[in-house]
Amino acid sequence: MASIDITIRGAGIFGLSIAWICARRGAQVRVVDPNGPGAGSSGGLVGALAPHVPENWNAKKGFQFDSLLLAEPFWRDVEATGGVSPGYARLGRLQPISDDKALHLARGREASAQALWQGKAEWSVRPVSEVGNWSPASPTGYVIHDTLTARMHPRRACAALSAALTALGAQIVTEAEDAGQVLHATGVHGLEELSRAFRKTVGNGVKGQAALLRFNAGEVPQIFADAVHVVPHADGTVAIGSTSERDYDDPGTTDDALDEVLDRATRALPVLHGAEVIERWAGVRPRSRSRAPMLGAHPLHAGQFIANGGFKIGFGMAPKVAQVMTDLMLEGKDEIPAEFRPEKSL
Repeated sequence: MASIDITIRGAGIFGLSIAWICARRGAQVRVVDPNGPGAGSSGGLVGALAPHVPENWNAKKGFQFDSLLLAEPFWRDVEATGGVSPGYARLGRLQPISDDKALHLARGREASAQALWQGKAEWSVRPVSEVGNWSPASPTGYVIHDTLTARMHPRRACAALSAALTALGAQIVTEAEDAGQVLHATGVHGLEELSRAFRKTVGNGVKGQAALLRFNAGEVPQIFADAVHVVPHADGTVAIGSTSERDYDDPGTTDDALDEVLDRATRALPVLHGAEVIERWAGVRPRSRSRAPMLGAHPLHAGQFIANGGFKIGFGMAPKVAQVMTDLMLEGKDEIPAEFRPEKSL
C-alpha cells in the first residue's frame, strides 16, 4: 500500500471535504475519527447553504460567495464518484419583509447584489402573489428571493463524501498514527483543547436543535422567517431549525426550545400545520471566538494544520475551505484570508 500523504483528524464536513479535494488531486489520504463520519454536528438535518447580505463586503463574505458558487460542481463530482446523493440543489430562498423600512432596505440591496454577486445570482423583491402557495407569511405582501442559496442534507452529504473518498482509495478509520501532513478538523473538541492550552476561550460549542417533518414540498426554495430555516429536502422531508444555545445541560437532547422553533416555522408557513415530526435532533456546533472559520497552521501542533469553527456556515464554506487548505498542504500556496487565521481567535 502506498504511504499516506495526508492524515486528517475529524470526519465532519471540513475534514471530509478537505480529504476529498486532496484525494482528487492525487494524494493518499487517511481520515481518522473515533466516532465515524458525520457523527458530530455535521450529521444534522437542516443544510441551509445561504449567503450573507450583499452589502458591507469583506473577505469573509467574498470567501463564502466563492464557496457557494463552487458548491454545485463540488457536490456533482462527489455524487458522480461515490454514487451517493448529498441532496444538493441550488433552489434559492424566500424571506418575508416585515415593514416599509425593511422593504426599502431590501430594494436597495437588489442593486448591491448585482454588483457584488457579479451577475451570477440575484437578490430581488417579489410580491407574494408571484411566488405561489409555498411562501412565508409577509406583513408587507413582499418577499426577498435570492437565487444563490442552495440546500443539501448534511447527513447525506457526509455519507456521499465518505463513499466518494472510498471510491478514490482513501481510508476512513477510527484510529491510526499520524502520517504525512496532519490536519485537525476536530470541531468542539479541538476548540476545547485550544482553550485549555491558552487558558482562555478560543472557541466554544453552541447547541442547536432541529426537526425533520414528513412533507413533500417538491423542488421549491427554502424559507428563512422569524430566525428559522425551513429547508425542503430531496427525499420528501422538510428540515426545521435551529436553536442557538450557549448554555445547556445535555448536548444531545431536545426540549421545549425546539417546540418553540417548530411553532415559529408553522406560523411563518401555515402549509406545514399538521405535518408529522419524524425526527428531533440536537448537536453542538463549533464556534470560534472570531466567529469565522479557523484555518491555517495549528497553534499547538508545530508543522500541522487546523480547520475548525464552521459555526452555522460550515457546509456552505466547505468547498472553498477544502480548496485553500489543500493548496496550503499540498503546494504550500497560502490564500487564507487574514480574518480566518487562528490568531484571530487567540
